[in-house]
Amino acid sequence: MTSEPRAFLAIDRGAATTSVALIGRASGSWRLIGSLAVPAAADVETAIDLLARRVRTADAGLAQDLGLAASGDQILDTLPRLQVRSQRPRRLAVVAASERALAGLRGTADRSGWWTVGASVEAADPLAMSALLLGADVDAILTGAGDPPRPDERSALGELAALVAATAARRPAVPIILAGGMSEGLAAFGDVARRPGEVLLAPAAAPDGHGGPLSELLLELALPPDDPRRTVGTATQALADVLDRRIETIILGHDASVRVFAGPSASGTESHARVAVVPSAAVAPDDPDDAVVDGVLLWLTVASDRHRLRDHLRELRIAPWADAAGEGAALRMAAARAALVRLAALTEGTEASLAPDLVLTGGGVWSAVPAPTVALAVVDVIRRPGASQFALDHARLLGPLGAIPDAEERRRILRDLADDLLAPLGTVVTPAGLRAGRSAGSLTVHAAGTSTEIDLVPGGLELVDLAPGETAVAEFKFRDTVRLGTRGRHFAVDVGGGLAGLLVDLRDVPLRLPERADRRRYVLAAWQMALWAGADV
Repeated sequence: MTSEPRAFLAIDRGAATTSVALIGRASGSWRLIGSLAVPAAADVETAIDLLARRVRTADAGLAQDLGLAASGDQILDTLPRLQVRSQRPRRLAVVAASERALAGLRGTADRSGWWTVGASVEAADPLAMSALLLGADVDAILTGAGDPPRPDERSALGELAALVAATAARRPAVPIILAGGMSEGLAAFGDVARRPGEVLLAPAAAPDGHGGPLSELLLELALPPDDPRRTVGTATQALADVLDRRIETIILGHDASVRVFAGPSASGTESHARVAVVPSAAVAPDDPDDAVVDGVLLWLTVASDRHRLRDHLRELRIAPWADAAGEGAALRMAAARAALVRLAALTEGTEASLAPDLVLTGGGVWSAVPAPTVALAVVDVIRRPGASQFALDHARLLGPLGAIPDAEERRRILRDLADDLLAPLGTVVTPAGLRAGRSAGSLTVHAAGTSTEIDLVPGGLELVDLAPGETAVAEFKFRDTVRLGTRGRHFAVDVGGGLAGLLVDLRDVPLRLPERADRRRYVLAAWQMALWAGADV
């Protein structure tokens, strides 16, 4: 990248979808020239050739400037490539002296890219714990205690260290992480320098189980540096610095989902995004259990029984691109919302409760539905009072661009590409604390020298047509005090347009859905059809 090529390829090879984007220099800036997405099993070189041919057909002069005027593999082979590839999450065995310590360790690992199994000395006998640690599917072992160990842990630390050390002798290639007070048991492992697998000392789990140095270490061990679920964090931080905005990024994946929080770096310093990678929030789990099936069924807008839905989810896992229209689209939207519920449950915290300036989302699951419905799907689940702009990483550029090793170059390219990277979905305003009734107040939208007044009816959605790139001031006058960032009755909010325009969400926070399945399907479909013209889902 430092030799300043005229064009390069950004490739995100996911579990279900491969995205290929062509980035080129136009008028002195990096611009997104074109992109396409194909099934993960498709040949990437064929997709690249197709993209290049489309560029030549659409703009021969631009193709000439980028060095793509001539056809042939040799031209495309010379283009630099930023490529990231998703890896299947691996399994981590977690053992601790007490159930309380085990919950903290698993909570951290579950957000750090691992599938976990666990047991504690308090609740399991040594034989059961040994069987768990020696499982053939275990890729690493985490054992930990408080720092310093709590009284309910200290008496069992010696037994736990001996058990893990015996397992380490039987499986010498498996990495062992000793967190917090478990570092006192390092001597039980003998000469660790002679062991093929690492024995790592790590800090204790954060008190709330969210983030912290242990989470960062586990994420580094779980995923290679070129996995997009890691690099999306660095890209989000760079984008927050470039735009000077607080950003939340939500990426729904076939094998795992990602949630990132980032804010602008303070002057003279470089901030680091807070990244959570959650395999249990995969859109299409390997073997959906009853909880996953029930979660999808809650959001489904077409009638289905649990057994048939389980089969459909297994088919979605095997063939994610099949039957993407009609009921297939309804299934994908329900699976996406259910994955969001699981992601939110494991990543709630102070940052998650505050409305960011920008919510950025992406993932192959959104490729089968109209862009305006994406914002609705997110706010159906991630509910908090406030106003946020929403955008879609439509070309899947965050992962590849986050892999640029030099931070300054990464920011420079993202500064050029920000407008192309972000497909604006619009602004979502969600007041909380509305009282039921025929009217909650009024909204006046001041845009382009005109004003439009709308009556606000609790329990529904109000849509205002506001085109991408258009800005306005939304003036709210509520009958009662509500929460919208702060508490009050009169608010003036700067809003930006998008594919969904301005969406005023007057539904409950949190959302309350009808208990009867037929009534729930009707309500969900009505909300969705407001943003999906002609949809029958």
